Order: sequence, then C-alpha cells, then structure tokens
Amino acid sequence: MSWSDHAIWWHVYPLGFLGAERVALPPHESPRHRLPVLAGWLDHLTRLGCNGLALGPVFAAETHGYDTVDHFRIDPRLGTEDDLTELIGRAADRGVRVLLDGVFNHVGRSFGPFADVRRAGAASPYADWFVPEGDDFRTFEGHRHLVALNHANPAVADYVVSVLEYWLERGVAGWRLDAAYAVPRSFWRAVTDRVRARYPQAWFSGEVIHGDYAAYVTEGGLDSVTQYELWKAIWSSLNDTNPHELAWALKRHNAMLDTFVPQTFVGNHDVTRIASRLRDPRHLPHALTVLFTVGGIPSVYAGDERAMRGVKEEREGGDDAIRPAFPADPAGLGSEQLAVERLHQTLVGLRRRHPWLVRAQTHLHTLNNAVLTYTLTGPEGGAVAVGLNFGAAPAAAAVPAGPWSHAAGEGDVDPGSGAVSLPAFGRLVATAPRLS
Repeated sequence: MSWSDHAIWWHVYPLGFLGAERVALPPHESPRHRLPVLAGWLDHLTRLGCNGLALGPVFAAETHGYDTVDHFRIDPRLGTEDDLTELIGRAADRGVRVLLDGVFNHVGRSFGPFADVRRAGAASPYADWFVPEGDDFRTFEGHRHLVALNHANPAVADYVVSVLEYWLERGVAGWRLDAAYAVPRSFWRAVTDRVRARYPQAWFSGEVIHGDYAAYVTEGGLDSVTQYELWKAIWSSLNDTNPHELAWALKRHNAMLDTFVPQTFVGNHDVTRIASRLRDPRHLPHALTVLFTVGGIPSVYAGDERAMRGVKEEREGGDDAIRPAFPADPAGLGSEQLAVERLHQTLVGLRRRHPWLVRAQTHLHTLNNAVLTYTLTGPEGGAVAVGLNFGAAPAAAAVPAGPWSHAAGEGDVDPGSGAVSLPAFGRLVATAPRLS
C-alpha cells in the first residue's frame, strides 16, 4: 500500500474558515497571519481519525481563491510562505500530510502574464498563453474574470510543473487539481510524468464532476478523481427512499476500483452540506456509513463532523453559507452535535482497523424498496457487512453467514444464518475474521 491508501482527509476552505476578507488586500497592506490558526485544529483532525489536511486555495487571488494571480505567493489575506511551511511542519509532527489546491485551468485577470498580454498585446512573450476569442480571451465556463490558459502551449506546462515542484519541495504531499475535467488529459499526463520523476510519492487528485473518470487516471496520469456519482447517489437515494439508485452507483464504483481508488466524500466546499441536503436527519448516519465502509479515499469537509448546515445557491456569494468562518480553536464549537462527531470517530476507527477497505469492492445481498445490504472482503479473509434501512418500518434482510461481531448501528445480525434485523431508519455494521 502507498501512503495515500491510508489517507483520510479533513478538508478546509481557508479563506472562509479563517474569516478572510472577500477581496484581495491593497498592495500596501501587510499580510494577515491567519494560516497559523489552522495548527490549533490539528489535534481535532487527528481525534477524528484523519491524517490529512486538504487545503482549499491558499495562493494570491482576487476574490474566492479560484481566480489565482500568483501561484508562488501565499494570499496575503492568509499570511506568508513561512506561515504555510510552518503549518506543514507542525502537521508533519503529528503524522498529518498537507494537500494543496492547484487551479491550473484558468487564472484571474490580474495574473501577471495575462496583465502583460493586455498591456502589450501580441508583442507580449505570454501572448500564446491564452486563447483569443472574439474581442477578449477564452474563459472558464463563461466567467469573464476567469481566463482560461492555453494548455496546448508547452510553456504553460513548464509553468505548472514549476509551481507543483516548488511547493512539493516545501513539504506538501500532493495536489487537488481544480477543474481537471476542463483540461486536456494529455496535458495532465505530460505534467504529472515530469513531476513524478522528481517527486515519486506525490499524489494527484483531479476534480472531475462527470465524464470518463478512469481515463483521467489511465490517460491523464492522475492518481484519483472526485467521485461525484457516488456523492449524488448517497443523498438522492436516501431522500427518495430508493436503495436501487445507491446499488447502481456502487456497481459503477466497483468498476472504478478495478482501475483506481476514487476520492470519496459526502460534502465539500462546492456543494450544499450533507446535513442540509438530507431531508430527514435520521439518514445522516446512513450516508456516513456508506462513506467510511466502501472503497475509496474519504474526505470530511470541515464542519460536517458536527452536522453543520448550509445551502449552496447559484448566485454571486452563493457559496458563503457553505464556507463560513470557524472559531479560533475547536473549543469554540461547543457541544453541539457531538454525537455526529463521535459517529465519525467510530466509523473512521473501523476503517483504520480494516485498511484493506480502501480498495474493497461491495457485494450486494438484500436489495428491495427500503433495504440494502452489502459486504466487503479483505485479501486475507476479513469481512465487513453493512445493512441500511432507508424506511420508517422495521425490516429484515440478509448477508452471508459468518462469525459476525456487531461494530456499529442499531441493527443485529445472526452469525449462524446471516439474518439481519433493522429497526426503522436503522443501520448495521458488523465485522468478521472470515466468511463461512
């Protein structure tokens, strides 16, 4: 197993989490040293059972961080390079790796090379870094302030390689590649091959919302991609009391696991929080149970471990509710929803005891209009069984017979027969050293 097979990420959007200003600081103002605050959350992260800190954008940007203007400079709203390297060091002392968010499909309009093109036009040495379109330049999905890079230009690849290597040299473990689906896979392959030659342990996960997920690994050279299909199926199947949707997604997930290990999640900085997405709060344990038992590299979006709520809206400022400021340290969270945090700890602990789950495929057993059961087996015979009752009535189900021991949930399993009983909205996680 590589180190990434043991990774469970705690995902933070720093500009929001740390209460940064909405727009870039004026050039004459001193940096705000906010990044060191995150060091005070490392114990919280490790108490959850996580061992990775996945940071959203930290580079100099115009507003929300995805409009980068300098990939070699920490956004002054967050601090300085020294602040980041100190955080990386303090994380490493606790066995925690740090992942950075790289935006290489597009840049902000104040990005140095683009600003030079606007001044000098075709005479600029960066003229072919961008693609003319009408009276302007190609943009990302119609957002004028996000100017797309020309990925056919080898100089752009050279630039991206230099950025990735610069921060890997300073101790980061890998990269989330923003909007990876909008970049040609051949570009990613060329870049990652070059970087791996110097940093073979670096891990690259691409943001891929739709399309051929596996191709970004086999053709693009990435290690993983975001598993949006499973994310959608989890909350949608629970809201509709439709286990068949989740069962279909798990079959698709198995096919992905034949090729790579997806990055799994039930929340991130771009989507409505899971506690708000689910219509019935009794379904939250079901969603978390799926996340932490199926194959994949899981991440927890900061605040979801306390069932924080927030709805994403398609408007300017529509991400604010899902990217709030947090208190200066975990004590500021108080005691609200501690049961949800303990549930995370229980399920992460189970996963730590069965590290083979990272690549395990699900085997479906009971599937009807309200109930789904599945098992996962390890290479040396260990097994995990999961039963989920989506509905409001008690239900019976089954898994293969085996020496099952109850690990989590309200349900029961009979080891001799494999018969499973689940109360209304109940769930079961059981473990066994082997199956009969």
